[in-house]
Amino acid sequence: MERLDNLRPLILFLSGLFGAAGVALAAAASHGGDPRLLGTASTMCLIHAPALVALYAGYRAVRTATLAALAIALGTLLFAGDLLTRHFLGSGLFPMAAPTGGTTMILGWLIVAAGAFLGKKT
Repeated sequence: MERLDNLRPLILFLSGLFGAAGVALAAAASHGGDPRLLGTASTMCLIHAPALVALYAGYRAVRTATLAALAIALGTLLFAGDLLTRHFLGSGLFPMAAPTGGTTMILGWLIVAAGAFLGKKT
């Protein structure tokens, strides 16, 4: 998993994008956009942005942090991206994109949990 550590800057970058997107989507949902699609996308972005920061910062304490963060980020991109394309373009990214993203987010959180049993990095 040490090879994945080269992707740590990407995790922090995506966290910032998710945070900004989450706020912007919440505003769009409250000012005339579809609150079901935009609000849900906003929530997913705002929930996972600080989680990614925590995994970025705690990568030495949680052996699975980088892998978990990448899974959570990919899942969030798929899930929120599908909702956004449905809202703005009228169709999703691809069939089952949102459920795939949701499943990938769940997998990411399970990878976080598995880190409890693997000990710290040396």
